[in-house]
Amino acid sequence: MRPFLLRLFFVVALPALLVAVWWLASDGSTNVYWPPLRTILRTFPDVWTSERLRSDLVPSLLRLLAGYAAAAVVGVALGTVIGSYRRVRAVCEPVLEFLRAVPPPVLVPVIMLFAGIGDTMKIAVIASGCVWPILLNTVEGVRAVDSVMAETARSYGITGVARLRSVVLRAASPQIFAGLRQALSIGIILMVISEMFAASNGLGFTVVQFQRSFAIPDMWTGILVLGLLGFLLSVVFQLVERRVLGWYHGLRAVSRRSP
Repeated sequence: MRPFLLRLFFVVALPALLVAVWWLASDGSTNVYWPPLRTILRTFPDVWTSERLRSDLVPSLLRLLAGYAAAAVVGVALGTVIGSYRRVRAVCEPVLEFLRAVPPPVLVPVIMLFAGIGDTMKIAVIASGCVWPILLNTVEGVRAVDSVMAETARSYGITGVARLRSVVLRAASPQIFAGLRQALSIGIILMVISEMFAASNGLGFTVVQFQRSFAIPDMWTGILVLGLLGFLLSVVFQLVERRVLGWYHGLRAVSRRSP
């Protein structure tokens, strides 16, 4: 019980400290662009009604999940192939290094030319940025599979899909989840950026509309919603990671306890 309470304290302490600092630093502010936190919190329930949540938050979340899921499937599939075959890796590596160096926001106008300005464009923008950390971490994870483990599986006749599922992907899963974690934060950023281009709803669109109409406290409430969304998605991701990689965290805990 004590470790849980200690962990909960560290999770809550820093956000509470930051909120307290923000509250005190902005308490006497008369700057129109830096309103007091109490004003922002007072505005919050008036702005983010259930209707606005349905019209802006839900579409943003669905686009994020669709783009993130597409990037995960493509990244893990291609990363497994590239990491498994040396010749494929030698051919693809220069192209991958070039493409991952291109900032995803720069591709927004290009993607708009081919995908239009609807949800397809926004999902494609999110997927185009999220795929790289997943792909590259999967490649490295597959390359790092223990050769002894691979030979043992081969000697026991574990081949094909069974070898891929039980040996390769399982051994590479910690690295894959590291890429998925990186991609989640990138996806939130690209979700906002994509909704600032020719959108009619979404969190990014709403924040820009508030800014253009000089509704500054409303704009700050949108930023708070984005922060809360990122925090909640991170918590959900950690729960899923703990569930899927329970064996890995158990091995690490045992290794730390052993002399």
